[in-house]
Amino acid sequence: MAKNIELIHAIIKINPTAVVCVNGDDLYENIEWQNDTPVIPKAELEAKQAELQADYDAKQYQRDRNPDEWEKVNATNFYPSIGDQLDMLWHDKKDGTTTWEDAIQVVKDAHPKS
Repeated sequence: MAKNIELIHAIIKINPTAVVCVNGDDLYENIEWQNDTPVIPKAELEAKQAELQADYDAKQYQRDRNPDEWEKVNATNFYPSIGDQLDMLWHDKKDGTTTWEDAIQVVKDAHPKS
C-alpha cells in the first residue's frame, strides 16, 4: 500500500513544537502557522517530505515481513511471534534442530531487501 508523507509530518520532524493547522488539501499554501511558530520555507518542507518518503519506501521489506495484525489473517511468509521464535530456539538448542533458522529464512527469501 502506497503512502504519501503529509506536510504535518515534515513540519513536526523539522520543528517538534510547531503549532500549525493545514486547512483543506495537503498544500503548503493551506498551512496556518500559529502561536508565533516560525514559518518553514516551502523548499525545506518539500525536501523533508522527500527524505521521509524515501525512508518510508526503503523500509517496505520490513512492513512486508511484519504485517499489521489485521493483515496476518490472509498473510503468508511473515515472521512468527517473538514467543514462537523463542520456543523454536529453545527446542532447536534442546533437539539440535534448525527450526528457527528455517522459519526466518522463509521470510527473508519471500521478502528480500532488494
